[in-house]
Amino acid sequence: MLKLFEVEGFKNFSHRFVLDFSDMRDYQYNEHCIKDGLLKSGIIYGKNSSGKSNFSLAVFDIVAHLTGNNVSPGLYDNYNNDVSGGAAAQFRYVFRFGEDEVDYSYAKISSKSLAKEKLILNGKTIMSVGYKMPGFDFYGTWEGLQSLAPTLNFSFYKDGSVLKYALNNTALEAEHPLYKMMDFVSRMLWFRSLGENRYIGYKTSTDDFNRFMLEDTAVLVEFQELLVMAGVEDKIVVGTNADGKKHLYSIPPKSITGSIPFFATASNGTKALYALFYWTKTAPDTSLLFIDEFDAYYHFELSETIVKLLCAMPNTQVILTSHNTNLLTNRIMRPDCLFILSPDKLTSFTNATNRELREGHNLEKLYASGEFYE
Repeated sequence: MLKLFEVEGFKNFSHRFVLDFSDMRDYQYNEHCIKDGLLKSGIIYGKNSSGKSNFSLAVFDIVAHLTGNNVSPGLYDNYNNDVSGGAAAQFRYVFRFGEDEVDYSYAKISSKSLAKEKLILNGKTIMSVGYKMPGFDFYGTWEGLQSLAPTLNFSFYKDGSVLKYALNNTALEAEHPLYKMMDFVSRMLWFRSLGENRYIGYKTSTDDFNRFMLEDTAVLVEFQELLVMAGVEDKIVVGTNADGKKHLYSIPPKSITGSIPFFATASNGTKALYALFYWTKTAPDTSLLFIDEFDAYYHFELSETIVKLLCAMPNTQVILTSHNTNLLTNRIMRPDCLFILSPDKLTSFTNATNRELREGHNLEKLYASGEFYE
């Protein structure tokens, strides 16, 4: 699991911002939000333009950095912070796998230009290298990395991350913490619920996005049940168009004209539900799920239901961004799982007040009254 994330110099983050999943309190409720001594679920709040979307992209920079999984175009434009004097963007990820801890950090001059990277495994530095521009020759120490891959010929290395090159060309045991880190990063997933199919991670393609349930009646029935739970009365069916190709159609209640093309007529909220359903069905073993503006088109009751469904995923860390203060309740989460992002820092509700928060407190009213300082 991800234990800690730090970013500095990326987009609007001119100084260091930290998300610490190990910073917990001893609340005796909603323990499903905790796993293996780390926060498993969280919601980030913040005013418009506070950087919630940018923070989500910062967390997922490692996916573009270490894997070949998809990164939708344009998400990492305007990469470096404008007021930091052109300094490199810096990222740090600390992972915990059982008793093992992997501390990986790197700096980038642009989205594709690496400046340095460092890897610490269980307190021991495995590599610490810098890169000469523009040739990408690296210098520093990497003896620990070479000991993990004694037969690897580094003369074949061309450019980019030395760590990526080494791990992609080395057969590590499945229980090795570096293998677990790469596996975790490869299964990270980010997407938005804003009427667009843009995503980072997990897959290289979503060519099946509009068709994944056309041949599976059970999955279609499950999606229909989700729509009914959301209050959508349309019946979803599979039909064949004039070209003989299968497509999804919806039949509105009391319809006179019959079925209509689903994707051409569905509301933004229904499309957001479809995207959520698609990812939960086709990416069931996601390691870290980050949904930006997850409930932009949802009724507040549906938002609460979706949060509960996502938090019930047993092996997935879930981070959401939202403006929906109805979710600020101890019925769903805990104060140490709720965060406020301001221009200066990211802080949990627990750390944003001198008040001792208890289960009976109305977090929404406290938030609206200005109890939590940013």
